[in-house]
Order: sequence, then C-alpha cells, then structure tokens
Amino acid sequence: MTHVLIAGGGIGGLSAALSLAQSGFEVEVFEQAPEFGEVGAGIQLSPNATRVLHHLGLAEALEACAFLPEGTEFRSWRTGRLISNSPLGESARASYGFPYYHVHRGDLLAVLVAAARTVPRISLHTCARVDRFEQDANGVHVTVAGVQHAGDALIGGDGIHSAVRAGLFGPEAATFTGNVAWRALVPVARLPDGLIAPAATVWWGPGGHFVCYYVRRGALVNCVCVREKQGWEVESWTERGEYTELKDDFAGWNDTVQALIDNADPDALYKWALHDRPPMRQWGRGAVTLLGDACHPTLPFMAQGAAMAIEDGAVLAACLRRSSDVPAALSRYENLRKGRTAGIQRGSRRNARAFHMRGVQAWLRNRAVRRAGARAMASLFEYDALTAAEQAD
Repeated sequence: MTHVLIAGGGIGGLSAALSLAQSGFEVEVFEQAPEFGEVGAGIQLSPNATRVLHHLGLAEALEACAFLPEGTEFRSWRTGRLISNSPLGESARASYGFPYYHVHRGDLLAVLVAAARTVPRISLHTCARVDRFEQDANGVHVTVAGVQHAGDALIGGDGIHSAVRAGLFGPEAATFTGNVAWRALVPVARLPDGLIAPAATVWWGPGGHFVCYYVRRGALVNCVCVREKQGWEVESWTERGEYTELKDDFAGWNDTVQALIDNADPDALYKWALHDRPPMRQWGRGAVTLLGDACHPTLPFMAQGAAMAIEDGAVLAACLRRSSDVPAALSRYENLRKGRTAGIQRGSRRNARAFHMRGVQAWLRNRAVRRAGARAMASLFEYDALTAAEQAD
C-alpha cells in the first residue's frame, strides 16, 4: 500500500490527508506546532472547496459551525453606497450544487482534525517539523526531531515558509506588495442589531479596502483590513497589531467600519505584511511535491487561498489512485493544477490594484464590476476537483 508523508498539519495538509486516506493510502502528517490549531480568523469556502469537503463526509460538521452568507456586496469606503452585489445562499447551492460557507479557521481545522483522528489510515504527529528529506529508488526518507520516517511520497503542505520547498529549490525571496493587512474579530453582542448584513461586505477605498463577514454561526464578525503603507514588512500570521494604528489607518471611513474597529477584540488583532511570489515553474522532483501555500501562495483578494489547497488534495489523491508510478502521478498532479492556481495568483494580484483605485479609475471599475460579477464567480465555483483528473484524459 502506498505510504504518503505530509509536512504540515494545516488546512491543506489535513484535507489532503483525508482525500488520500479515502483513496486507500496510508498517510502520516507531521505538524511542527505542539498541537493542531489556527490563529483566530475567518475563511471563505466557496462551492469548489465545499464540494470536496462534503465528499469527505464533513457536511454535518461544517453546518454546525459555519455561517451561510446570503451574498457578497461591494460598497464605497466613505458613504457606504452599494456598488455591486451578487447572491450566494440558496442561489449558490442551486447553481453549483454545494454551499458557500464563512467559517472560523480554528473551527475548520478542528473539523478536519476530528475527522482525521477517526481514520485508521491517518497518523498525526505534533512537535514534528520535517527538518530534511532524501529520496532514492526505495522512496522518501524524512528526518523529524532526529528520527527517520520512510514513505513512498512526500507532500510539502508546510505553508508559505515551506521547508520542503526550500529543500527542493533553495531559499526564495518574496516581494513586499506595499500592502499591510489586519485581521480582527468582533463579538456580535457588542454591535447594534442589524448593523452587519448577512453577506461578505467589502468597502473599496483609495489605497485600501475593508472586508467583514459573520463566522461561528453568526456569533463573531471577521474583519480583514488592508492598507497601502511602507516601513513594516513582517510576513507572519501571528504578529500582534496595535489597536491605535488600525484606527488611524481607517480614519474617515464609513461609520460601520468605525463601529467594527471600535468593538474589535484587542486580543484577536493581528497584522501581516503581504508579500507576493510569482507562480512556480516547477512544484516537485521525483517522489516529492508541494501543495497549497507552499507552491502557490495567494494574496487574499479572491478568497481562494484555502480553496486552492483543498482542491490540490483532491486532485493529488486522484492522480496517485490512478497510477502506481509515484513520480509520474505527482508530475501529472502538478500539470493539472499549475494553470488554475497560477490564474488565481494573477487574479488576486489584479484585485489588489483594482480594490484600491482612485478617482476616474475607481469610477470605471465600479461600472465594470456590475457586469462582471456573476461570470467571474461561475468560472471559480464550477471547477470540480473530484473529477479533474478524469476529465483531463
């Protein structure tokens, strides 16, 4: 039986483990942290991702912790005037067969961990950083805390600072985009009734934008707040942010934005500098490849980063299931995924510019987005990772 090693126990690594185990493989997951967990923040799961998660049997668990938004809406940063909106809710389910969820990252990871622990084919290891690896004719050998583990394949799902990627291709320098993002959580109990629409709302402004949506079945509002600024370039999900700086960054913005900032939980306030990496020409070598942010880190302007990692795991499992030649299967997986993920990377980069336009450019953007919204969603949401390998034959 094929034995797959996965470096990284985040959303991408665990969803890949579940997809691989469902296909009959033995899987070991190595997570460097003492326990499986995510720093508090929200995540959007569109139908192209929930199709995979439901196939893994997670529908009931997700419904118990997620929020189902009724739509997306774009608004003016100062006046709050509606620029454009698109339906989600039952409309998304009817169009694509699967729901659109807003979920707390920690809740999603808890669902994945709980599911993985029920699967005998999956072994989970914590305090287990993959320090180095070697491969030969007999497979792959990884060293974790001085102990060797052997497998037929190694998947680097170890995030934006991937040690597996560095082991394959050497260190890589990222480029600072000039954008700094804030993440904040706001307890709904602190807000006036009806202040926040049951939608993903994006305020577009000159040099910045502000996103909010419900998570944890509507108990919290997740906020992602992005401003163009220089002088601070720390790329970390766990760096604490100062409330006064966030308040200054969005001075003069809409009253709803101000209310959210004023009521944010100061113990759940983080900021990180957004860095960009171009699409990789190659993801793997031999029996080693990459997945998720390790190979296609994506700026958070299309809400597709986690979805791409979840898709990766499903396509990877299908390719390994269809061929006993592991290097050939991993090469096919890479070839099937590179075009789609590179398109998402480029689209997110374009959105980074479009969201922050000023003057006449912003006016022209607002007119164009009213016509393009539904078409753009369809191209994203219709993708079926479960059948992508078969459809490519």
